[in-house]
Amino acid sequence: IFIMHLQEFVTVLVRDPRTQKEDSWHSYIDYEIFIHTNSMCFTRKTSCVRRRFREFVWLRQRLQSNAVLIQLPELPSKTPFFNMNNPHHVDHRRQGLQEFLEK
Repeated sequence: IFIMHLQEFVTVLVRDPRTQKEDSWHSYIDYEIFIHTNSMCFTRKTSCVRRRFREFVWLRQRLQSNAVLIQLPELPSKTPFFNMNNPHHVDHRRQGLQEFLEK
């Protein structure tokens, strides 16, 4: 009998940044979080959701308060000079959010 053991994987991608307007003065960028897995721990093998930077900040704070002895990875810095019209700034933040989720 030959039994093949598949390696489980979870792939997380942060992609497709979009500018959202709250009103005429306030805008923010959200990112698509895409997950693909073959893990038995997940009932859905793919899922997708959009989240903004402050929701990552909230997540990190909740994780850190529950994991006192573990140092979590850092989020990209929230710089006052972040320009949502600058593609380099947006992509740099997207990459940092992806690295956070991967770790």
